Amino acid sequence: MSDNKIETELNRMLSGKLYHASDKELTALALKGRLLMEKFNQTSMVDRQERAKILNEMLKSVGEGCWIETPFYIDYGSNTTIGKNFYANHGCTLLDVAPITIGDNVMLGPNVSVYTAGHPIDGAVRQSGLEFGKSITIEDGCWIGGSAVINPGVTIGANTIVASGAVVTKDVPPNVIVGGNPARIIREISQADKKYWEELQAEYHKAKELELSLLDQIEDKQ
Repeated sequence: MSDNKIETELNRMLSGKLYHASDKELTALALKGRLLMEKFNQTSMVDRQERAKILNEMLKSVGEGCWIETPFYIDYGSNTTIGKNFYANHGCTLLDVAPITIGDNVMLGPNVSVYTAGHPIDGAVRQSGLEFGKSITIEDGCWIGGSAVINPGVTIGANTIVASGAVVTKDVPPNVIVGGNPARIIREISQADKKYWEELQAEYHKAKELELSLLDQIEDKQ
């Protein structure tokens, strides 16, 4: 190389170039991540402190309020950044040969798969063992429905909803609902949606206030 520096397979992998996954450094990193994944999956759901500790060891960064149901699957773990108040249902798979960045308040349904990993189209090159990765970003407030697949190189804009079973192959703008294979925009999320759900939220709180009031009256009579 022109700057006389050795370009490691790890650097090549993280920069989106072709690399060989059999490299010793990469296999050691993958083993470390997968042993932590195995430990996490065997930890009781009531041992929240231990689960949080393992996640912080396994992943590059994890925000507060993160909860991941088991089983949970990762490739390296060390290339994944997760924001605050993240929730992933059972069977989440994060193949992070390239960086995966997930924002705050993101929800993943069961069996969601996020794949940064790719393989050459040419058969001979693919069979040589060379691979590549493209980073994925899921911005704040997104909801990814069950069994959706996010493909390499995709960015999903803030507050967007990905329908169950969708296969996302290209960037998605914020504040839309997408679905299908390949995923397409179904519609925008509108002010009418906001009004509708805020009214239901207000009704819920009103019902709870009435319930508490009735309970107080019952207790006063006892």
